[in-house]
Amino acid sequence: MEKSTRTHDWVGQFTANGGPRYLQIVGFMEQAISDDRLKPGDRLPPQRQLADRLGVDLTTVTRAYTEARRRHLLEARGAAGSFVAAPKVDLSQVLDLSMNIPPPPAGIDLDDLLRQGVSQVLIHSDADLLMTYHLGGGSSADRAAAAMWLREPLGRVDEGRLLACPGAQAALAALLLSQTRPGEVILAEPLTYPGLLTAAAQLGRRVVAVDVDGEGMRPDLLATMARRHQARLVYLNPTLQNPTTHTMPAARRAEIAAVVARLDLRVIEDDPYWRFAAHAPRPLAYYAPRHVFHVSTLSKCLLPGLRTAYVVMPEGQGQEEVLGALRSFVLMSTPLMTALATQWIHDGTAAALLDGIRNEAWARQELALRTLGEPGLAGGGGIHLWKALPTHWRGQDFVLKARQAGLNVVSHSSFSVEQDPQAGEYRDSGAAHIRISLGRSRSRFELVNALRRLTELTRRRSVREVVV
Repeated sequence: MEKSTRTHDWVGQFTANGGPRYLQIVGFMEQAISDDRLKPGDRLPPQRQLADRLGVDLTTVTRAYTEARRRHLLEARGAAGSFVAAPKVDLSQVLDLSMNIPPPPAGIDLDDLLRQGVSQVLIHSDADLLMTYHLGGGSSADRAAAAMWLREPLGRVDEGRLLACPGAQAALAALLLSQTRPGEVILAEPLTYPGLLTAAAQLGRRVVAVDVDGEGMRPDLLATMARRHQARLVYLNPTLQNPTTHTMPAARRAEIAAVVARLDLRVIEDDPYWRFAAHAPRPLAYYAPRHVFHVSTLSKCLLPGLRTAYVVMPEGQGQEEVLGALRSFVLMSTPLMTALATQWIHDGTAAALLDGIRNEAWARQELALRTLGEPGLAGGGGIHLWKALPTHWRGQDFVLKARQAGLNVVSHSSFSVEQDPQAGEYRDSGAAHIRISLGRSRSRFELVNALRRLTELTRRRSVREVVV
């Protein structure tokens, strides 16, 4: 039996900075479906009636309904009208909560944005130059864009200290290769970015843990471990840390900077999430500009496809060593994508895109915390959560069973750093954790479904209870 029509109780208020109105209408639908104010089978008002109600033209509503159908939010039933779609069940599809990427931007038509951006690049650039070899490190325009992008977190940065690189992973590998020798130890927190561990292993370097407390890496143990291992390089992800979501407070950053300066260490500060944190402290590079390589990627806060990251070199340090290491495995950034990033930063598009992504990320954080609604959950406003599992689950067992249930997540073991048996300071809490990434789902509706399935799985007390 057809459910009763829900007329307009799901409709929100348009906002001036919310993007095209047809996308705002889709956003109203998506939010109402996520909040259970609209349920599968509910009939939506006829397009003309909704247009009159909202005070917009019929074309706007038609475009909204078309986009909603494309996102599998609605289904059309001919003369009967438009209805909220039931979740599509595709047994071959795995819902990916394992990849940290920014969510689709709220209120922004990405197709139009890309078309306009590439058009502007072609107007202002020679196509031949976009399709040939370039010197590594970026053009003067790229470095100027980098300086503009980094002005908010770091203040004014001399463009001569900046490099444009083909993504943060390439930048990290180049820094490891240029700043350390084979067999040398790199110091990091006990849980850290897996990309660092992979690069270090491939290059024959060791990553060893320095214990943390409630404020992050302990400065006293950093000094001890640096002397013990004759380490020269430290890796830190101090803002919305991957995976724990912890943000190191300003006072601790200053203490770490003091140790680094006293021992003449170098720090790779990987800071992809700074713009997602509310009232984030200044980066470490602000406190120790002569000792920190600051890495800021666009892949985690704008679009992974831009393949552009910026590296701020320490004051007084030349670039050739790092550029030489970078050229050994990747000659240059992709000119077209780097030019697009530069164009967007210069014309303000990047800032607008960031606002849309940040608003969507915050909305997804709130939605996820409400949907999961359990203790042992850390967020902070970024694009992932850190969740403690019930004691009857081990991390890898849960990852396996989640995969069988059509969900991808990452266990704490993927982030674990080698412990120094002589140190004796590190105390594992013993609780298994998973990282839940919020950006890969195409819509909030899909994300809620994935999180509900995840919650059901965590509550099963025996792996034999899991039904694929």
